[in-house]
Amino acid sequence: MKRAIVALAAALLLTACGPAPSISTIDPPYIDTGIDPDSWVTIPAGEFPYGQHDAMTLVDYDYEIMVTDVTVAQYAAFLNTALADGDIYIGEFEAQIGEVVQNDEGVGGFYPGDPFDGYDHEFPIDAGDYLYVPFAEGLRIRYEGGAFSPIEAYTNHPMTMVSWFGANAYCQYYGWRLPTEIEWEKAARGTEVDANGHGRPYPWGEEIHPNNANYYSSFDLFEKMFGKLGNTTPVGFYNGKTYEGYETLDSPSPYGLYDMAGNVWQWMGDDYPDQHYRYMRGGSFYSYEVDLRVWKNNSAGPWYYSPQVGFRCARDQ
Repeated sequence: MKRAIVALAAALLLTACGPAPSISTIDPPYIDTGIDPDSWVTIPAGEFPYGQHDAMTLVDYDYEIMVTDVTVAQYAAFLNTALADGDIYIGEFEAQIGEVVQNDEGVGGFYPGDPFDGYDHEFPIDAGDYLYVPFAEGLRIRYEGGAFSPIEAYTNHPMTMVSWFGANAYCQYYGWRLPTEIEWEKAARGTEVDANGHGRPYPWGEEIHPNNANYYSSFDLFEKMFGKLGNTTPVGFYNGKTYEGYETLDSPSPYGLYDMAGNVWQWMGDDYPDQHYRYMRGGSFYSYEVDLRVWKNNSAGPWYYSPQVGFRCARDQ
């Protein structure tokens, strides 16, 4: 059996709140938001206010980015086609960080590795096979009869429990890539600045309300239905519709992207020198409002997976 160096997910905590709550016992109703997860938008070249201090930053090329996070249904389809092509396999993956070793059963594949300079606290990510998604509690995909299928209630929820390797592999399989932090932030906040030269702190504007996004204290529809539970919402949920009496505010970014704040953290494509970890943007259902601001980021090793981490893809024009 092939071996892979993958992460010990339980060893890392993603937020100051501690690990995300168990969501395996929730059986929410399927809700169609009307937002197409197969849609993309073009982000035109130009300057925009980047970071907490709104430094005008130039992106000198057009690119495209997904309107929503990749869904459970989309990722299940990828697993089926990639398995048939022989690009991924099901097996046991060895996780080792320092002296800690753990074996994870799941789905994985080959990654060519990262440059390694022996910098302080850096350790190598060698070429080899790595875990994409574990067969673990919280996974919204079933594997039965030789095929993957989404759990019906979560078909249009963001794909979670996916490592950076698994997110990167999905995008590359279709000839796409993960967005860089700069690309993601421009798509999230747009180019407008106020009279003081400040860009918007949230994708939809200056303030955040519970009906703008799915975050720790937003009390969305599923939390109202099932108690204070913490869970993802379907992609594009906050689009101005009313769901069973729960009225949402239409909260896209200036370019029409949904869930650029809250719901799940999103893996970025940057591989910075002298580091072994990857960055995430956007905050999650288990984040406080502060983490939903467009310049905030988070980080973890590329092997990390969690019920509160997903991704979307970008592509060149």
